[in-house]
Amino acid sequence: MRRAVVLSAILLMAPITSAKELGDVTNLPLPRYVSMKAEEGYARRGPSQGHRIDWIFKHRHTPLRITGEYEHWRRVEDVDGQGGWMHFRLLSGVRTVLITDDAAALKRRGYEDSQIVAKLEKGVIGFLKECAQQWCKISVDGKRGWLPKSQIWGVGADEIRN
Repeated sequence: MRRAVVLSAILLMAPITSAKELGDVTNLPLPRYVSMKAEEGYARRGPSQGHRIDWIFKHRHTPLRITGEYEHWRRVEDVDGQGGWMHFRLLSGVRTVLITDDAAALKRRGYEDSQIVAKLEKGVIGFLKECAQQWCKISVDGKRGWLPKSQIWGVGADEIRN
């Protein structure tokens, strides 16, 4: 009997680890990516309208990473780490990515020797369609193609999407 009690105490003290942290409100993985639903959104110092505005996002579809949740508020950051707390209604589950390389070559297929469909400038926003291990398919202004994950922001390094 004593051994079972000791073993139970050890198990209770052991840290619980998981592959990903889950949000307290949505039970969705943290961090995760979303996009701006609104044309403009305020990022506040804390999770309420009473908190000071630290940052204003001004482009619809801007990809953002959610790093925390509190009631109707989500802590977000952009590619540069700027952000704060935003009301969830300003955010969308539509996945977008930001081009991070100058003159990124959008390819017809997900490999280096594939034909170039378009050249994309740094800062262009594309809609995320799918991702393999190292490449993601996106669409920008009616053009679809593949880019290496290393040339975009808004998708996890190990994320696979079909």
